[in-house]
Amino acid sequence: MLRRTFVFGTVGMAWSAHARGAEPETRLALATATQGGSFPAFGQALAETVHAVDPGLTLALVPSKGSMENLALLRAGTVDLALVQGEYAYDALNAQAASGPGLTVVAPVNASPGLFVVPTGSPIRRVADLRGRTVVLGTHASGLTVMGRSVLRGSGIDPDRDIAPILLDRAGDGALMVLDGRAAALWGAGTGWPGFRILADAPEGARFFGPDPEAVARILAQHPSLRRLTVPAGAFKGQTAPIDTVGSWSFVLARAGVDAAAITRLVRAMDRGSAALARRYPSGADAHPRNLPTAAPPAWLHPASAAYLRETGTLP
Repeated sequence: MLRRTFVFGTVGMAWSAHARGAEPETRLALATATQGGSFPAFGQALAETVHAVDPGLTLALVPSKGSMENLALLRAGTVDLALVQGEYAYDALNAQAASGPGLTVVAPVNASPGLFVVPTGSPIRRVADLRGRTVVLGTHASGLTVMGRSVLRGSGIDPDRDIAPILLDRAGDGALMVLDGRAAALWGAGTGWPGFRILADAPEGARFFGPDPEAVARILAQHPSLRRLTVPAGAFKGQTAPIDTVGSWSFVLARAGVDAAAITRLVRAMDRGSAALARRYPSGADAHPRNLPTAAPPAWLHPASAAYLRETGTLP
């Protein structure tokens, strides 16, 4: 159960003065997801990187049930920032477009290619082969699960009737279910996703695949938040050829009214620490703030993020 009260005080921020001339100590509450998924791993790497670049800036990580709950926490002002998967983020930001100030995009997380994974010896080789099988789709409130359902539907498979879907309470359980035979396949996204790494490094090895080419076109037509992505050969152990699929950008979103100076410091630290973040998190290179113009419409950006990008010549 997520605790709604944090030791650092009101609305996730605490301030104290540093030595004269230094920026104040600042703490921002960042909602992630359940352990075993990519968001907690990214959140930890981001917190360590930001604090190393700007020791007065601390990200306090708040576990959650995933993107759906993270949006609710932001709207309630319970946290300052949250990690939100692309489809959830696009829907939320589109819905508030005409309603005045609200949630904003602070920075990208990564462009996450969606894939199914099975043990190397499995007879399953394409999405159509999942029909009648038990498939782990993700946690109950995860945007990753929503994307998996979209891919299945675009491939002509009803995710509630044509497969036996498994929804998790803990993201980390999915790979174990494939390893012990309780599930035939696992859906996930991102080359650094822990479940993918567990299966790829298992003694039997793993095989990854996305939707068929004709399904990709249908999926993209139905879901504007998704993008055509390619996983390069060698991204996973034993993967000898590139894999074409679909995926989406995930974002660091901010609640309405979060302090602009704190956002400036965060974006600046992410910019300066981009190489260190990539070392700490396999897909961390995508989280560079300068990727924002290609990942999200300018109108969705937090004013402090947009101002920083203009100062660095990234945004017109």
